Amino acid sequence: MRGSLKSGSNVEAAAIVGKRIAEKAKAAGVEKVAFDRSGFQYHGRVKALAEAARENGLSF
Repeated sequence: MRGSLKSGSNVEAAAIVGKRIAEKAKAAGVEKVAFDRSGFQYHGRVKALAEAARENGLSF
């Protein structure tokens, strides 16, 4: 995954990580999760990660 990205600190990378998290969680039988943003605003990378996980089947 690292080799396929230009930068690991942008919205595109966060979306890819969200997708991978969803895939791994579903493979482990997890479909519902809690998303704690730890005080970060819900925009940018945080939003991209959460939306990608939702789009790939996780329920928050």
